[in-house]
Amino acid sequence: MRDAYLIGAGQSDYGSFPGESYRSLFRTAFENARDSVPDGIESEAVDEAVVGTLGVGGRQLGLPGPAVTEHVGLHGIPVTRVENACAASGYSVRQGVQAIRSGMADVVLASGVEIMTDVSGDAVRYWLGVSGETEWERLSGTTFAGVYAQMASRHMQEYGTTREQLSHVAVKNHENGAKNPHAQLGFECSLEDAMDAPTVADPLNLYHCCPTTDGAACVLLASEDVVENYTDDPIRVAGVGAGSDRVGLFQRDTYTAVPASQYAADRAYEMAGYGPDDLDFAEVHDCFAIAELMAYSDLGLCEPEEAGEFVASGKTGRDGEMPVNTSGGLKSKGHPIGATGAGQVVEVFKQLSGEAGERQLDDPQIGLTHNVGGSGGAAVVHVFEKGGAPSAPGSASGRSPRDTGGDAA
Repeated sequence: MRDAYLIGAGQSDYGSFPGESYRSLFRTAFENARDSVPDGIESEAVDEAVVGTLGVGGRQLGLPGPAVTEHVGLHGIPVTRVENACAASGYSVRQGVQAIRSGMADVVLASGVEIMTDVSGDAVRYWLGVSGETEWERLSGTTFAGVYAQMASRHMQEYGTTREQLSHVAVKNHENGAKNPHAQLGFECSLEDAMDAPTVADPLNLYHCCPTTDGAACVLLASEDVVENYTDDPIRVAGVGAGSDRVGLFQRDTYTAVPASQYAADRAYEMAGYGPDDLDFAEVHDCFAIAELMAYSDLGLCEPEEAGEFVASGKTGRDGEMPVNTSGGLKSKGHPIGATGAGQVVEVFKQLSGEAGERQLDDPQIGLTHNVGGSGGAAVVHVFEKGGAPSAPGSASGRSPRDTGGDAA
């Protein structure tokens, strides 16, 4: 099978935009992605498109893919809509890689879009709730904040995690987001601010929760057969992994991990030939502060009982040994459901291309994205490697691989 390469990526600003539509935000993201391709690309070169969206508010539930791709001039190509809750566009990237690896396309647009701020708070909670377990969780009154609060409470009980450690996630991500011109909440916060915010669902407070967001993100992928037409410094999609689990938290064997993330990570590492110790940075799904702490251990960056200290020690800061969420993460950058996974890839593209501005890391070579749907019913992980040919990969160290089988990507 052919390798797939990341040749361009762009996004709109994330935030609340009463004057914008899902089409206009998508156009901005698409044009930014097209303009980011080092040697340029014509729209006519795109063979296929995949669009991730939940459709918050009910707008264009049928055929949202052609509704946005035709708007930007991508006429006549196959377009697929992907819905996997918050992991929708992470899966759209995976599907784009599959199309290239199978030989059905040479250039694919993988993307996502969401408008969340033009409906009432009750309506937003409804649309978010449909991605949870409907019969026993949502209809009994449980919100996503409530579900993740249960995870946080159990993590505190089992591993001694503290509210202060949860608050360090917010402080770090706001520090990074303040350096990201696309971020919705582009301001810094102090540890005191993050500790003293109003409670949302005990033990989670306002600074432990991401905002609702409008935005779009687009990623351009190319096959090994044509990548040299677009860049002399390609970024290889080294590994792809995806996994699923029971949608309801109450149905699972653990409250302190997301097994779907573990399955996805193992498959991505196996395909890439890299392990967690080989990563230079990661963009992880931090819809709530506890989600980032669980991601550390689910991805093999540390043991579960070490997660709180891992962030509090500064190891996941931009100057730390394992930078996480240099974009600001969902917490500061924002969380436009359908666009989130592709937006994570935008940050990887910028970091590996040396175009991340004030938040640029020192010559990163390998980056990872981790995108979760709902409270863990689905997850997808990508590993990206700077350079056209695989360098000698390190051992997949950090933990023993599970017997998960191969990923079909």
